[in-house]
Amino acid sequence: MKVTYHGHSVVLIEAAKANLIIDPFITGNGQCTIQPDDLPKLDYILLTHGHNDHVGDAFDLAQKHDATIVAVAELADYAQSKGLKAHGMSIGGGYNFDFGRVQYTLAFHGSSYTDENGQIIYTGMPGGLLLKIDGKTIYHAGDTALFSDMKLLGERYDIDLAFLPIGDNYTMGPEDALVAAEWVKAKTVVPIHYNTFPVIEQDPIAFVSKLNGRGKVLASGESIEL
Repeated sequence: MKVTYHGHSVVLIEAAKANLIIDPFITGNGQCTIQPDDLPKLDYILLTHGHNDHVGDAFDLAQKHDATIVAVAELADYAQSKGLKAHGMSIGGGYNFDFGRVQYTLAFHGSSYTDENGQIIYTGMPGGLLLKIDGKTIYHAGDTALFSDMKLLGERYDIDLAFLPIGDNYTMGPEDALVAAEWVKAKTVVPIHYNTFPVIEQDPIAFVSKLNGRGKVLASGESIEL
């Protein structure tokens, strides 16, 4: 399984049975080095929440690739109202797809989508993603504050790879993310959601240096094989 980071919170997963992308904010993402047309054929688009810098190109990609959007129920309903295929879920719930299992975890943040007319649409609760694919477990925390239930994830699941936001201001910053990394006990921790905007500028190398060999900075377009 090949896992590629494309800046901000964008993660592409090329697994044995499907290609998935998480939070495909590509157009307008200065950290992203690809264009939407550069992506492989997508089967599923997973969204942590409804903010525009996470939904990104999801609707256009879903239409182009005939892909299924997986999201919290309210956001999935909104996608379906646009004529797109979507699978709605809720926080704490899991579902066994043909490629593996998706479970939505807690995330402490907000969630709304601003459409082309400037209308703000409620898109349910924000979440993180716990994925079990090809015998590996991946945790994408989404946009979140530090919260103590992250300890339960580390206690209950053998997490191979965790994507944790470090940007501060909108999410937890590096100090809290270090605690999160300790709690989730992932074999490898990759920082996300930083340096896209001035207000979330951080030093990912400094963050990873404090993870005792368990952290890895991925440049945009760089991959990990699991």
